[in-house]
Amino acid sequence: MSMAIIKRLLVGAFLVCTAVVAAAGERMTPGIATAHPLATAAGMEILDQGGNAFDAAVAVSAVLAVVEPYSSGLGGGGFWLLHRASDGFQTMVDGREKAPLAATADMYLDENGEVIPGLSIDGALAAGIPGEPAALVHIAKHYGKLPLKATLAPAIHLAETGFPADDIYLKMAGFREQAIKASAAASEIFLPGGKMPRLGALITQPDLAQTLRLIAEKGRAGFYEGETARKLIAAVTQAGGIWQDKDLREYAIVERQPVRGTYRGTRITTAALPSSGGIVLVEILNQLEAYDLSAMNEAGQLHHIVEAMRRAYRDRAEYLGDSDFVEVPQTMLLDKRYAAGLRQSIHPDKATPSAMLAPTVRETSQGRHTTHFSIIDSEGNRVAATLSINYPFGSGFVAAGTGVLLNDEMDDFAARPGTPNVYGLVSARANAIEPGKRMLSSMTPTFLENKQRIGIIGTPGGSRIITMVLLATLAFDQDASAAEIVAMPRFHHQYLPDAIQLEPGSIDATTKKELEAMGHKLQQMENSYGNMQVVIFDRSSQKTDAASDPRGIGKAVVGAEK
Repeated sequence: MSMAIIKRLLVGAFLVCTAVVAAAGERMTPGIATAHPLATAAGMEILDQGGNAFDAAVAVSAVLAVVEPYSSGLGGGGFWLLHRASDGFQTMVDGREKAPLAATADMYLDENGEVIPGLSIDGALAAGIPGEPAALVHIAKHYGKLPLKATLAPAIHLAETGFPADDIYLKMAGFREQAIKASAAASEIFLPGGKMPRLGALITQPDLAQTLRLIAEKGRAGFYEGETARKLIAAVTQAGGIWQDKDLREYAIVERQPVRGTYRGTRITTAALPSSGGIVLVEILNQLEAYDLSAMNEAGQLHHIVEAMRRAYRDRAEYLGDSDFVEVPQTMLLDKRYAAGLRQSIHPDKATPSAMLAPTVRETSQGRHTTHFSIIDSEGNRVAATLSINYPFGSGFVAAGTGVLLNDEMDDFAARPGTPNVYGLVSARANAIEPGKRMLSSMTPTFLENKQRIGIIGTPGGSRIITMVLLATLAFDQDASAAEIVAMPRFHHQYLPDAIQLEPGSIDATTKKELEAMGHKLQQMENSYGNMQVVIFDRSSQKTDAASDPRGIGKAVVGAEK
C-alpha cells in the first residue's frame, strides 16, 4: 500500500493519542500503549519501580481485567509475545482457554444436529477453562524482576476503590445487558441495582480484588486451587456448566515458538497456534510480496490485498486448529512457494468468488471485543499481548464470591463444521470441540523489525484482527508513524461471507465503482472497528514512538510522560 493512499486515508480522520521522545544514549526510552489510561499508568508505575517490560505486562493485563471487563479478564485468556533483549530470546506465552474435560463435540447441538442459538455464547456452559491467571504468574516467575504483590497492586487497588464507567463501558454493557442480568453476581457488579450505571459512576469489584490478592500471595494456587477454585466450580456447576476440579488443577500454560516470516526486508514475529493469526498473516504477506502494490491504483491495490486475504482465510477454515490435537500443515502454509501457487489463481482485475474455492455456508453477525497492549522498556525488552474473553462481557456470567467474569471462548470452536461462529468465521474438523483442547483464535500480537525500526503491534477486533495487523504491517513497511498506523481506516475480507467490509471513510466512490466492476461485493460498515496499540522504536533517530487508537479511550505514553 503506497504512502499516498495511507496519507489520503488519514486526512481528517481522527485525533490520535501519541507520544514521541528521544532515547538517552544507547538505552531505549520506554513506551507503552494500551486500551485504557489506567492500564497505561499502571505499566509506567511498574517501570518506575524498577520493573521490566514483563513486569509491566503483568500489571497492565491485571488492570485491564478490572477496568475493561467487556474485553478481557481473569476469567479469560490470551497470548503474550515476549522479546528478551539480553539474548534476543523470543517466545509466545500461550494462556489460551481450554475446553473442559467433560466437553463433547456435539454439546451445543440439538437432537437434530443443529446448533442451539446462544448456548455457546451466554452463561456458564459457554466458558472454557481460563488461562490468564496462570500466564501472569508464569511471566512474573520466569521473566519479571518484581514480585506479584507489586505488579498486581494497581489492579487490586482499582478493583477495591472502583473505576468510572465511561462511554465504551456503557455501550458494551448495554449491548450485553440481558446476558449480564441472567447472572445475579454479574448484575450486582456491572448493573448495580439492576440498572445501567450513569456515566462516571464507580464500578467496584471487591470480590475480584480478593481473588487478585490470593494470586499475589499464593501464585497459581491462588486461582486454580483452594478457595477460589471451590467457588468457581460450585458456581459453574450450579449454573449448568461442566467444569470439574481436575480442569483447574491440570490447566497449564504453554510456551510456543512464534510464527516467523519476512516481507520485503521486514522480519515478522507473530502468534503461533492455537492462534490462526500468525499463519494467516504471513500467508497473506507471502502472496503480496511479489506484487509492486505502489505501482497500482487504489482499486488495484485493494483487489490484490483482498484476494490474498480470501485465500488465506480459506486455508484458516480448512486446516487450522490446536496443533496439540490435530496435524496442521504449517510448513506448507508458510512456504513462499505455496504462496506463489495461490498467487497464480489471482486474476489481475477480476474477483474470485469464494464459492469457487470451497462451498458457501450461511452468513452470520460479527463480534468485536478483546484488548491489546504494546510495551518496550529501556533495555529493549518488549511485549505484544492480545487478551480476550471473546464476546463483550464474555459469557455474562460471574462466579459468585470470586468477581471473575467468565469467557465464552467455547464459541471459537466449530460447534458444527462449516457453521460460522459469532464472528462469522467457519472452521472444519480441525477446530472441532475436544476435551482439553484449545480453541482456534484470531489474536495476532506481532513484532515487526527491519534495519530502520522495531514495531510492536496488535489489536482487538474478532475475525478482523488479522487483516488490521496486515494493513498495519504494509504501512510499517512504508515508514508510516505509529499515529498513522493506528488511525488508518480499514477494510477486511475473510473468505466467508464473500464481501469486502469497509470501515467508514476507507475508500472513495471511484474506487468503490472500480471494485464492483471487478466483481467484488462491498459491505459498508456503519461503525469503526478495532482498537490498535502501537509502539515503534526508530534505530537511526533513537526515538520511541507510541500511539493508541483514537477509536477507543486508550493512552500511549513514552518515557517520563504520565
